[in-house]
Amino acid sequence: MGIFNKPKLPWGPKKKDLTSDDQWVKCPSCSELIHNLDLKQNLSVCQKCEHHFLIGSRERIESLADEGTFEEMDADLISRNPLDFPEYEVKSEIQRKKSGLKDAVVSGRLEIGGKPATIAVMDFKYFAGSMGSVVGEKIARAIEAATAENRAVIIVSASSGARMQEGLLSLMQMAKTCGALARHAEANLPYISLLTHPTTGGVSASFATVGDINIAEPKCMIGFAGPRVIKETTHQDLPPGFQTAEFMLEHGLVDKIIHRKDMREQLTKIIGYTLA
Repeated sequence: MGIFNKPKLPWGPKKKDLTSDDQWVKCPSCSELIHNLDLKQNLSVCQKCEHHFLIGSRERIESLADEGTFEEMDADLISRNPLDFPEYEVKSEIQRKKSGLKDAVVSGRLEIGGKPATIAVMDFKYFAGSMGSVVGEKIARAIEAATAENRAVIIVSASSGARMQEGLLSLMQMAKTCGALARHAEANLPYISLLTHPTTGGVSASFATVGDINIAEPKCMIGFAGPRVIKETTHQDLPPGFQTAEFMLEHGLVDKIIHRKDMREQLTKIIGYTLA
């Protein structure tokens, strides 16, 4: 028998790493490593370069609403499969389980700085924020409730556009939501559109860009088709910063760019100025 103990081989189960990768995220703009807790406490904005990360609909509402005032509307609406699109129902169920959402928008009543409003917040986690019949219906109902109750309307857009699985029914939501907004305007009530990254396709071509006041988060993408498609179609080089919020502000589509940390305060002022 040997007089020395053999060193243990470095095999077998490893102890859990308390600084595992799932607790950190890399900023896509400056490559800074940020702890999830720090990111959450800073409203999902990079402290180094102020890149605005995508946030969910409920996190967005929590950051804007006066405490205890949000009342969700139409929470149980679910898209069916009107066109018998292959596997649409199965994929929709997967999306619901993965995201914790029934569809790509959360809507309801709330107060911001004591000012009454209805809000509809799109969520990119569900089918890339695409607009189907349920999204359009929930937004239209939120607008109609605001008109009936003398409230402002706030719509927060983050979308890849119309949902192809619902075809023409998706495109019809563009007209339906804009029709509801026209009636809201006839009642001399304000509509504030908040564009976040990304706002594209049929959403950008309808309710997202027809606000009485259009505001945006810094550097978010706003456009109809993607830059590659536009370049291939026009055969021209696109200008620097094309389809960013800053480009849209310079060309008049956006009225103001607001940092996320200032959003609640600014919305309070805007609603106060515009809601009689």
